[in-house]
Amino acid sequence: MALVINNENGRLQHRRGTIGRDLAGIAVMAVIAAIGYFAFPDNLALLTRMITIALLVLSLDLVTGYCGVATLGHAALFGSGAYAAGILSAHYGINDPLLMMLAGITGGAVAGLLCGAIILRAHGLPQLVLSIALINLFHEFANKASSWTGGSDGLSGIAPDPVFGLFEFDLYGHTAFFFGMALLLIVFVLLRFLVRSPFGMLCRAIKQDPLRVRAMGASPKAALIRMYGISGAVAGVGGALNAISTQVVGLDSLSFTQSAEALVMLVLGGTGSLFGALSGTVIFMLFEDYVSAANPFHWLTMVGALLIAVVLFAPKGLYGTAAAFIGRRTEQRS
Repeated sequence: MALVINNENGRLQHRRGTIGRDLAGIAVMAVIAAIGYFAFPDNLALLTRMITIALLVLSLDLVTGYCGVATLGHAALFGSGAYAAGILSAHYGINDPLLMMLAGITGGAVAGLLCGAIILRAHGLPQLVLSIALINLFHEFANKASSWTGGSDGLSGIAPDPVFGLFEFDLYGHTAFFFGMALLLIVFVLLRFLVRSPFGMLCRAIKQDPLRVRAMGASPKAALIRMYGISGAVAGVGGALNAISTQVVGLDSLSFTQSAEALVMLVLGGTGSLFGALSGTVIFMLFEDYVSAANPFHWLTMVGALLIAVVLFAPKGLYGTAAAFIGRRTEQRS
């Protein structure tokens, strides 16, 4: 009886500690957003762009970090959400930001299910080849369907209404920034519940040993396709936010470069960690913005040097390595 009580108390303490760390992490996110707002009052577009890419990297972390699926075509989900929201506004005159966001979520989820069903038919390097083929197909389809997407000229005519009829999207980007930050916090909290749910634990188990999961009676492929759909919905939020904030959707949202940079940001922060995905995005985009302004001719060299240093000396990513170091110090003290 005492053993049962001790185990229950241990679980409660662990749960409280986990909730405490989550709340602290969310508070840090809010503080960083506030610092960014006051530090870059004339460059809120950069911060909003950072939020949209953070949502893309979070969605990539779900399938790569938590499920172990290799992909270099995740921008297909992001671009599908952006075009879905943009088409709803430009062609159908539905300009409510929440309805546009719903369209983006739907477009991203459908693209995620489609890409997942195709990519998951292979493993390892063939998965990468399929993902690259898919992003090129999505890009070419958007280019050819110019009557709907605007082709190489981009989709314009997007005019979102004020949020809740009160907050207009001004030229300074205040509304877009706060709207994006609210979306990011909501998505982040939902994903924290997801990755700790039985479904999230199942996906982690599939990454480690899919044969054992199959032997236990679960279907790895069905679970991974579901996660791909969820990942697409998250990427669709980022795509729709990008369409709403910039009021234009270009083919670059479906580019291979976008996918590759998202993977770089994820590796930089640390895979299999939502905080790692966020930290990698912030560090990469701020570093890229700073060095490109300081040295426009050699900034790619500096970015490459940073990535090489991280891979060699912090293979778990900057956040992952820091978290592991703090964890070891805590164990040594206890």
